[in-house]
Amino acid sequence: MASADQPFNTAHDAELRQSIPVLDDNTYGLDDKKDPSIDKADADAKGDNRDSGSLKAHQSNSIRNDDHVRLRRPPIIWDEGMDAFLESFWRRLRSVFSRRMVLSLLAGQLVSLAITCTSVVSTALAQRGFDAPTTQNFFLYFSLMCIYTPYTIYRYGWKGWGRLLWKDGWKYLLLAACDVEGNFLAVKAYQYTTLLSCMLLDCWAIPVCMFFQWFWQRPKYHWTQFLGVFIVLIGLGVEVASDHLTDKDYPAVNMVKGDIIMLAGATFYGFTNATEEKFVRDSPLYEVIGQMGLWGTLINGAQAAGLEWKNMKASTWDGKTIGLLVAYTSAMIILYTVAPILYRMASSTYYNLSILSSDFYGLLFGLFLYHYKPYFLYFISFPVTIIGLIVYFWSLPLETQGKLNVKAPNYVDVRQGGIQIGSARAAGDVAEQVIVERV
Repeated sequence: MASADQPFNTAHDAELRQSIPVLDDNTYGLDDKKDPSIDKADADAKGDNRDSGSLKAHQSNSIRNDDHVRLRRPPIIWDEGMDAFLESFWRRLRSVFSRRMVLSLLAGQLVSLAITCTSVVSTALAQRGFDAPTTQNFFLYFSLMCIYTPYTIYRYGWKGWGRLLWKDGWKYLLLAACDVEGNFLAVKAYQYTTLLSCMLLDCWAIPVCMFFQWFWQRPKYHWTQFLGVFIVLIGLGVEVASDHLTDKDYPAVNMVKGDIIMLAGATFYGFTNATEEKFVRDSPLYEVIGQMGLWGTLINGAQAAGLEWKNMKASTWDGKTIGLLVAYTSAMIILYTVAPILYRMASSTYYNLSILSSDFYGLLFGLFLYHYKPYFLYFISFPVTIIGLIVYFWSLPLETQGKLNVKAPNYVDVRQGGIQIGSARAAGDVAEQVIVERV
């Protein structure tokens, strides 16, 4: 089978080009105006004698034969001269940098910045003698529950919300448990192994996430996506090398134990991200995030009470500590709200790749707060990471990563504009579906 980047040289290839949808700005439904040059090229390729009706039928059948529509980027023409190459390359760039792709890049960097903020605030809390990381996250889950669960009850009604807990609560309980334990194990690993080891082993979440994303969504991976992952990991390697050369590492207490704990935490992270992506592609965001907040509050609260009650009593609870906890919780709310949107626009794997740039933002914070002297490799790692994120979707569009079918459960009646409208699965969660499809 020919590569998507190979040129079309024969009449048969020109016919094939018409039978496979090509991605441009119009494919995303973002621009109603068509490019006249594209229309002209399409008309020339069809030929004067081609039956347009049979061609459309063939294209429609080829789309229906695959659950995930096999969309591809416009091909790059290599052997028809420089002008043809530049024109085809420009069309490829236009298709790559769609509004949805740009928003995904920005959302990825926003969650990366939020992670950096939580790290900075956690460091400040530790310096003030607050040693209760599980308790920190309790305020996050409690806030998510208070924000999203009341709105879920408003949309579903008390009876519908109760049915949600009874029928699907176990799924969200499993998701929240994995999320809570992933956060707990990651923090624990830093107490036993080295910083550089944690940075490297945390990347184990990427292949785990890719596997479970494939398991749930069956996305069509392309070799350029693996190349994008490799480039992003090169950017991470440059950061690790910079930390090693500047002696930012610390000795390990029990390296084997810490490495095992970090691998377990990364496995929980990868599973949680891919599974949450599956949920938010099928259900409203307020339902998924609200349920994570509800079950996370119960699990995290019980764990914090059992493991950190002495630390909570010994910690300093003054105005500055409370202010730092508010800042930490705010950054985490942004993270837990934007991440599911990024799952929908791109994928959970793309999220995991995006957050690898957080160390660069940590450097920027360190320059102003702690007067770090940056090593030049840090400024190389960030653009390398961004290039990898672009390469990840160089050949396949974002739509190929999974189906988007957002609907409330069929056993609840969704409130629309203050009115209960009957079967939610039949009517669909209309307002949210329209917003998602416009992104």
